[in-house]
Amino acid sequence: MLRGGVGGGREKHIRTIAMASGKGGVGKTNIVANLAIAMKKLGHEVLILDADLGLSNIDVLLHLAPKYNMQNVLNGEMGLADIIVEGPNGIKILPASSGVQELTVLDEFQRLKLLDEFESFNSNVDVMLIDTAAGISENVAFFCIAAQEIIILATPEPTAMTDAYALMKVLYTRYQEKEFSVLVNNVQGEEEGREVFKRLATAADKFLNVSLDYLGYIPYDAAVPAAVRQQRAFLEVNPAGKASKKVTDLAYKLMSRTKHRVKGSLQFFIGNLLSATSEENV
Repeated sequence: MLRGGVGGGREKHIRTIAMASGKGGVGKTNIVANLAIAMKKLGHEVLILDADLGLSNIDVLLHLAPKYNMQNVLNGEMGLADIIVEGPNGIKILPASSGVQELTVLDEFQRLKLLDEFESFNSNVDVMLIDTAAGISENVAFFCIAAQEIIILATPEPTAMTDAYALMKVLYTRYQEKEFSVLVNNVQGEEEGREVFKRLATAADKFLNVSLDYLGYIPYDAAVPAAVRQQRAFLEVNPAGKASKKVTDLAYKLMSRTKHRVKGSLQFFIGNLLSATSEENV
């Protein structure tokens, strides 16, 4: 189990935050990568779990070339600690595999293998950000319900809002998840961000018994696509840009707020992974 280094062997409390979207192409992986860097700049040790196990994105986005990935772990060839790569500013990344279709839906053996690996994983980490795959697959639900906090990323596009709602509906009706934070990406400003949240909240209030928390918005910033083309984090390319400032504010807000679903340490993440495995077999 993941613990703090010293201090009398006390278990370290690790924040586990899943970022999900329902729809692809909304900037989820980019936000996760830059949020990790912003948290690291605030003094926190951050680990990204690329949970899009069959179509890795984090390593491509940040121009990394991991020699090993999650496929090597699930095949029993090595442990989690063996595949970690270091990204910008010292963030740590557990890379996924690329183009491996069978990993898009984990079977029971693979899930139990993942549980075993997290049980024995030792690292000095304050927060683990989970970059889920797009859509409403079992893998997405698996990692969302295991995390302490779920952030739903949406954009003003109607399809993105529809798919964000669909994901929350699945997590509520099938797994009884009732608390979600909403982050709106690629908007013109505060008003548009709140309008997207309002639409999601209205639908959720009418049809679902869930609680939505508005985390804020990330504005459109020409520096973002420019950084993507360079395969660099926009926080590094243009730290004074509009998007960079908002991501930094978001990192501070997430790490300083006291009202979050603290379920314990990564041991609780492991326990929830086990619960997810059991529920899928019912």
